[in-house]
Amino acid sequence: MNVKTQKAARRSERYLLLDDRVVASSSNLELRVGAIQKHAANPLFIEDKPWEKRFDNLYGNVIFDENEQLYKCWYSPFIISNRCYPGMPLEERRRMPYRGLKNMEMGVCYAVSSDGLNWEKPDLNLVEYDGDTVNNLVWRGPHGAGIFFDKDEPDPQRRYKCIFQGLHTSHSPDGLTWSEPVKLESDSAGDTHNNAIWVPELNRYVAFTRRWAKTDREIIGIESKTNHGWTRQVARLESPDFRTWSNTEVIIEGSCWELQPYAISVFEHAGLYLGLIAIHDQVADRVWTELAWSPDTHTWQRISEGEALISCSDTELDYDYGCVYPCVTPIFMTDEIRLYYGGSDWLHFDWRTGCLALATLRPDGFAGYQQLDKNKPGSLTTKPIPYSGETLKISADIEAGGSVRVKVLDRINSVLAEKEIHHSITDGKIFELTKPCPEEVCLEFTVQSAQIFSFVLESHD
Repeated sequence: MNVKTQKAARRSERYLLLDDRVVASSSNLELRVGAIQKHAANPLFIEDKPWEKRFDNLYGNVIFDENEQLYKCWYSPFIISNRCYPGMPLEERRRMPYRGLKNMEMGVCYAVSSDGLNWEKPDLNLVEYDGDTVNNLVWRGPHGAGIFFDKDEPDPQRRYKCIFQGLHTSHSPDGLTWSEPVKLESDSAGDTHNNAIWVPELNRYVAFTRRWAKTDREIIGIESKTNHGWTRQVARLESPDFRTWSNTEVIIEGSCWELQPYAISVFEHAGLYLGLIAIHDQVADRVWTELAWSPDTHTWQRISEGEALISCSDTELDYDYGCVYPCVTPIFMTDEIRLYYGGSDWLHFDWRTGCLALATLRPDGFAGYQQLDKNKPGSLTTKPIPYSGETLKISADIEAGGSVRVKVLDRINSVLAEKEIHHSITDGKIFELTKPCPEEVCLEFTVQSAQIFSFVLESHD
């Protein structure tokens, strides 16, 4: 299995060019999200159990367990709800406005896979449903459960952690049997996909949830779930021990009422934090996934705001035509990044069927710089970077006939080395300067029909 851990991915000093702290200047270039590929095996699994009444947003949490060499997924269907059967004609859906049930109930289910593509829903015999325990339920009740494996937790009974609507937290030794939930004193609604991570720089757990804010929007016509004066906000809170938590702070708001941030999946990569934001279009009632980044989990910058990283299908009733909700968290492979997501075939507030689906990115391919005017080359210069003889590697996608020229400059802009490449590369070796070498260098990229994503300084140790 060629899955690599976050720790392994950072043995070298990796710089993502989407981080504006790295870039000194650029010309005729713009930062754009990378090109994802939706997997041919989609949908990976669907609502095919009696207790999977409605995946809704799936709220999936996926990890790769290195010890067991197993993909594990926790997901949250409504187990008591009205149901849209696969194949329900569009005309019938439009004729019957969706109505929930007063006693709707969500649960947490568990699935496993050896390859991340073919999934099994094992009979766990843990939770009763309809008089039977032969099912893959691990929990009844939690809404919007975010589950993660805490590899640095010294207490084996608390290795798996969960945060869900309420707000509530819980822990588990195996991800299957969970402690009695603890309710937090919080000003957050949490009616979304909540999730949490450990942030070493802060020596804190940081969780991400939802708040609502009243706007001055004038309501015309009948008030409804897509015609109201409230707006969603992404909020943050932190804890030193996963027991006591701070108040929430709003970290992401929509730039307009029509496009609201619904949920965010946050993870660390290359020394910064990336966020996959589910954006709800209040007018079209569809949801797609966009990208943001942060140096510290407090301050966030949107990348290509309004442009999807994982878009909805253009084909009505396709498995992800209506909604695309990112799972927590991506799986980093040696040759690709796997972005699992919950897909729905129709609108958010309507009859729909759901699934687990997969999109992939090239390594470091979340976002990169490409030309504005294709008829002229673009250029980018980095800020000074500490240097002591490391090997320089870069990652770029280059079209046929395109190129990326790389120059290494010293403090007075003298060219120490120069090379031009004409083919796509991932962590491709460019230079290895011999000592004596300067303490700092700048890199200058000249881009023609290409997109540049990152560079690495790799030590010889």
